[in-house]
Amino acid sequence: MKLLSYQRQGQASWGLLSEDGGVIDGPPLTQGRYPSLRAALQAQALPDIAHAARGRAADFGLDDVQLLPVIPDPGKILCVGLNYEEHRRETQRAPTGEPTLFLRVASSQVGHGQAILCPAESHKLDYEGEIAVVIGKRGRRISEADAYGHIAGYAPYNDASVRDWQQHTTQWTPGKNFDATGAFGPWMVTRDDVPDGADLSLTTRLNGEVVQHASTAQLIFGIARLIHYISRFATLEPGDVIVTGTPGGVGFKRTPPLFMQDGDVVEVEVAGVGCLSNRVRAG
Repeated sequence: MKLLSYQRQGQASWGLLSEDGGVIDGPPLTQGRYPSLRAALQAQALPDIAHAARGRAADFGLDDVQLLPVIPDPGKILCVGLNYEEHRRETQRAPTGEPTLFLRVASSQVGHGQAILCPAESHKLDYEGEIAVVIGKRGRRISEADAYGHIAGYAPYNDASVRDWQQHTTQWTPGKNFDATGAFGPWMVTRDDVPDGADLSLTTRLNGEVVQHASTAQLIFGIARLIHYISRFATLEPGDVIVTGTPGGVGFKRTPPLFMQDGDVVEVEVAGVGCLSNRVRAG
């Protein structure tokens, strides 16, 4: 099942991708009980939604909506840095015994098809293709053995970074939170369609050229380990998002550096999940 959030005729809503590529409006499937995808996750309503949508025709076409970030209103966006060995080496960072984490805010995100904005304050906006994990079940101190049971689904993510602002100090927050610099979408594929522990392939393209390619088998800290570690200090809630890290090939470590420019098109594709595409615009 592919779940998405969108705006249509000025109204924000959520729904499912139909078998013919259209959109099934979510609230009517649930008698309006859940105004957002996050609310549906909090209610543990995915099995009922899947049952209600079975055999249902699309309510409107995908081209009739503006896709929003998969979860427009997450309680937490927890991002993992330096989680592929190739990327750790290219940044010349020392290995760590535990994951490197930082936070994003919801206002830094856009959806599939929306513009990523190059801020006026910098010309060093870098792509970072990643895989996002959406939490579907509340938990604290979750064991690695139980971790997959807390996942609602997976989606592509572009954790784009304003590199000079990221490097102002040892704390990365400014470079990761400019408005409309991170992208999340186009939809979330639910856990029942992705075998637990599957080796997911990740590819980033800039103007059609592959700039990053890796798989989750190369993660230093795997998905179950991340959920276990994060849940030891924070209660994970439905709708929270864990962005699992970017592989090697980022722009600021290339010779010469390769940063995103006005007019560029950047794509992040997770095989079997979806392809997130955004045009870059001057802010």
